Amino acid sequence: MGEVGEVAEPTVGEEGGGEGGGRVGIWKHSQSDGHEDFGLLVSEKARKYAIVKDLDEPVNIKDRTMVFQYETRFQNGLDCGGAYLKYLRPQDPGWSPREFDNESPYSIMFGPDKCGSTNKVHFILDHKNPRTGVFVEHHLNGPPSVPRDKFTHVYTAILKPDDELKILIDGEEKKKANFLSADDFEPPLIPPKTIPDPDDNKPEDWDERARIPDPDAVKPDDWDENAPEEIEDEEAVKPEGWLDDEPEEIDDPDATKPADWDDEEDGEWEAPKIDNPKCEEAPGCGEWKRPMKKNPSYKGKWHAPLIDNPNYNCIWKARQIPNPDHFELDKPDFEPIASIGIEIWTMQDGILFDNILIAVDDKVAESYREKKWKPKYEAEQSKQKAEEAASGFSDGLASFQKKLFAVLYKVADVPFFAPYRSKIIDVIEKGEKQPNLTIGILAAIVVVFATAIFRILFGRKKPATPPKTTCRAKSAKATKNDALGSTTEKKGENAKEDAAALQWRSRRET
Repeated sequence: MGEVGEVAEPTVGEEGGGEGGGRVGIWKHSQSDGHEDFGLLVSEKARKYAIVKDLDEPVNIKDRTMVFQYETRFQNGLDCGGAYLKYLRPQDPGWSPREFDNESPYSIMFGPDKCGSTNKVHFILDHKNPRTGVFVEHHLNGPPSVPRDKFTHVYTAILKPDDELKILIDGEEKKKANFLSADDFEPPLIPPKTIPDPDDNKPEDWDERARIPDPDAVKPDDWDENAPEEIEDEEAVKPEGWLDDEPEEIDDPDATKPADWDDEEDGEWEAPKIDNPKCEEAPGCGEWKRPMKKNPSYKGKWHAPLIDNPNYNCIWKARQIPNPDHFELDKPDFEPIASIGIEIWTMQDGILFDNILIAVDDKVAESYREKKWKPKYEAEQSKQKAEEAASGFSDGLASFQKKLFAVLYKVADVPFFAPYRSKIIDVIEKGEKQPNLTIGILAAIVVVFATAIFRILFGRKKPATPPKTTCRAKSAKATKNDALGSTTEKKGENAKEDAAALQWRSRRET
């Protein structure tokens, strides 16, 4: 496990204390369900697990292709738990693997994590700030979702010398990013050049409303805010044959009081109600009431119409100042990898880890996927299909549901739906837990997709029409007027206020 390119069976290592000790689970070397392959097993629910293996010597991962790959299987599903790996940088002198816990410094954290609204394959780089020397965690933006089945899956992270990162699941590329891109990591490895001035405060009289209610507007005399939205339809006539004296429900004539019913303890027994069969053929039963119709006089609450705000100052933003924490970075400063550890808290048991690989060639990783992972994956799929066929569901609803959820999970990873991803995943997971509600879940998903598309395409409100002279134009004009002294020629109280405001904006923007 210490040499680059060697595949590791994660069966040897030293157990650590997990997240501060406590309910520590027991690792087991166990056979995977359905085939003869063995792996490192999370054997108990609701436990902390920690185990680490020192490499023979630290692996330098700078300026060359590096591949991190391993397999994991959620044999009992995954509702809440992690199954990620930590690639540790060299620890302080005297450090013992038995001290390994969530505080142990790492270089890279990679792998699936799923609990509540969290559903992602982490990639976190713990990178040293070259100015302060402080390590900062940088999280990959838009990571892929965790596969939701119970098969073995192989996770691959490929780091390229050109700062490119690729995340693969089962050999399929799910995410591509660049370490130096401000959009791909949060926070970005390179801090922004400028930041909003924390000492620049919005004036109390700054008006950001582009449009305001017309102060001169008056509610029309005939506007009745108390008029109901609906009124009785006076033209409606009771249908012929309406059964006024028949109730809509009657006591079930076939019901009998249970033999063990005790009136003193259970109260007076009453027969359950059923629909009145006489009402089935009649237009209706019971007291007839005129239906309601829309009130033509309804106008609702009156609001003054909107007009352009003469005091509109645009949306205020603090001025930008040089970021004292900014620095340039030609290449990420990757720390060497000295150990590989698993340090997780999980509510699930049955999580199996296998075939941990560090390589300098993605072809090596591809070869291991073909030789080690693929046969297991295909065997697990065949076993499930055989079980479904035996139960009579292989071509029925169960098969349809699995395909449907697989497609929906892929759609949820589409960047277009990123703002709604958590809602989509939540609905899908509810459908998996309650497969009898598949049609309803599908309808809910369609609604979420439709809402997302509608909001993205049509939900952006048209920006309110600002006054003809915009905030920025006023500021520029103010600078010119200040130079010419023209503001002193304005007369009246309003002119003085305008001049003061323009002068303030001019000073702020210079």
